[in-house]
Amino acid sequence: MVCGGFACSKNCLCALNLLYTLVSLLLIGIAAWGIGFGLISSLRVVGVVIAVGIFLFLIALVGLIGAVKHHQVLLFFYMIILLLVFIVQFSVSCACLALNQEQQAQLLEVGWNNTASARDDIQRNLNCCGFRSFNPNDTCLASCVKSSHPCSPCAPIIGRYAGEVLRFVGGIGLFFSFTENEKSTQL
Repeated sequence: MVCGGFACSKNCLCALNLLYTLVSLLLIGIAAWGIGFGLISSLRVVGVVIAVGIFLFLIALVGLIGAVKHHQVLLFFYMIILLLVFIVQFSVSCACLALNQEQQAQLLEVGWNNTASARDDIQRNLNCCGFRSFNPNDTCLASCVKSSHPCSPCAPIIGRYAGEVLRFVGGIGLFFSFTENEKSTQL
């Protein structure tokens, strides 16, 4: 049996919105898990991840209801919101993929200087102290401070992770931005 017309678009749209609903619940769950196990102590980071999860859940719900009920007004607003999300996500994904090593280092240093709670989490989880060098008068939660081993700076360790994460996030963001664009052109 061939799928054609609105029935095929409806089924595809429902499937993609169910996938986005699962992803949104996963985002919310991971943020709650991270704060529950003490991996993340920054409430800003957790708040942003939960807000993105809720936003994605609401958008997926609007798309799912609009597709199931064939509600033209919901589908129109859904299409406009998807277009705006596509533009933002595509831009951020391209920026993630286009950053070179020097720009990544500058961005990491600005982030390091502006977040004290994330700095403590990074030092504790990566077992390093200071960004480029460690001042003994500063506090460091890493286990290397308590031992006789010298603590290594965090910049090289974070730099290795940042490059991999930016490439991964940029690629995943590009993939999902094009699925959002495809959904908006089907409507």
